[in-house]
Amino acid sequence: MTDTSQTGAEALVRTLIAGGVDTCFANPGTSEMHFVAALDRIPGIRCVLGLQENTVTGMADGYFRIARRPAATLLHCGPGYANGIANVHNARRAGSGMLNIVGDHAIPHVKHDSPLTADVDALVGSTSEWHAFGTSPARIGSDAARGLEAARKAYGQIAALVLPADVSWSEGGVDAKPAIAQGPAAAEPRAVQVVADALRSGKKALILLGTPAVVPELHPLLAGIAQVTGATLMGSPSISSSPRGKGRLVVPQVPYAVDRALEELAPFEVLVLVNCPPPVGFFLYPGRPSLVHRPDADVLTLTRHDQDAAQALQALADELGAQAVAVPEAKEAPAVPDLSGPIKPAGFAAVVARHLPADAIVVNEALTLGGGFDAVMPGAERCDWLTVTGGAIGGGIPLATGAAIGAQAQGRGDRRVVTLQADGSAAYTIQALWTQAREKLPVTTLLLNNRSYAILLGEYAKVGAKPGQTAMDMMSLDRPAIDWSSVAKGFGVEAQSVATLEELHDALKKALALDGPMLIDVQFAG
Repeated sequence: MTDTSQTGAEALVRTLIAGGVDTCFANPGTSEMHFVAALDRIPGIRCVLGLQENTVTGMADGYFRIARRPAATLLHCGPGYANGIANVHNARRAGSGMLNIVGDHAIPHVKHDSPLTADVDALVGSTSEWHAFGTSPARIGSDAARGLEAARKAYGQIAALVLPADVSWSEGGVDAKPAIAQGPAAAEPRAVQVVADALRSGKKALILLGTPAVVPELHPLLAGIAQVTGATLMGSPSISSSPRGKGRLVVPQVPYAVDRALEELAPFEVLVLVNCPPPVGFFLYPGRPSLVHRPDADVLTLTRHDQDAAQALQALADELGAQAVAVPEAKEAPAVPDLSGPIKPAGFAAVVARHLPADAIVVNEALTLGGGFDAVMPGAERCDWLTVTGGAIGGGIPLATGAAIGAQAQGRGDRRVVTLQADGSAAYTIQALWTQAREKLPVTTLLLNNRSYAILLGEYAKVGAKPGQTAMDMMSLDRPAIDWSSVAKGFGVEAQSVATLEELHDALKKALALDGPMLIDVQFAG
């Protein structure tokens, strides 16, 4: 529209609505009050408050992974955006789309270097695929339209728009309608031919799959390609969301532990990458390589991260003469001999898998204690399994919160979210529980409590030293022990502590029957 009596903030809100944005995750401050007022006056966007910016950006990540469209965030100046960067990093690694609206000082005020002044442009520029600095109400609509187009490009990416306060409050705003999203690019025919020839060569081959390649619609095609070629299918460590449960193809992921990853990938002479990078260790260790595939393997790229995985896999199947086949029935999960007594990883996973409702969303930020799930998930009800992909801890609880809101945006507010949440990383973004309570979200948080940063104990062992008191003090959470049930109740979330598998069974039945959130403090043995 060309109504120049509207403010820049009003033009921005109307542009977001025209672009299909229905949710804004926010932690606003003084510089953003005119934008808040515009959101208040103009209906169409649900505003969800987070108590800290890293919960805000994590919620936007979870929303995208389920709703498959970007939300907006509202963050306060450079320091506020800096608070949210860790989960922007996780979202970027996940391939999630979001448009971060970052308030800033009025342009004439910046030169006076007031306390909150920061180089916002540098902060957003270093952590986004696209960013712009708003300079006038007349341009803010077109800037936002371009930002949304960038956030929706291919499978999704991070975009940021800096909104100075005077651009927000001044009249002369002109809104815009974002262009239709630019989808992923087609695969290159030559790449398809090269990969097909390699898979026909007789060499032992591994097809490594990124997030767009493991969607359930592609499972029959993947099974057909594997059947014809004898290739092994494996998920990339960078997968952000994978379908699991009954009737889904079992696609194991590259292990986190470097030695195990090296062992499992050692047989493969050909490595085919589908929307993912070559597998690399999280860290470099003395005497071990960075890349975990064998050094003489032929590494071939079928599709880059921004290319169409479905189109490429269909073209590959056509070239190979492969047909979609029924997904093979998974072997029965190994029986757990005793589902009673103290809580250990195998029994914990078995109990949780038995209780998962159909179409649940599972958010996993429990690398150390969540290791029993690979064995039991093939027999569980179908679910979407979300992981914290970027390695910045503190993603789990916000991710779950945003996923629940994303399900509501799809008209699926009945979907239960179950969070497998390590205790050490929970302390980073526990504030997201308050948002779950305020929004009455169906989220069950399983707080995996071993009173330590257990993953660091394993990392410390790799240096070949026994931890003394100083080292233990930096990796333990038991002086004092955190009362997670009291913390959750303080944020308005029902909570219960359990120490046996029988208690876990009863608590899960109760939690999954609630309309709103609940935290279960799962106290692991030993």
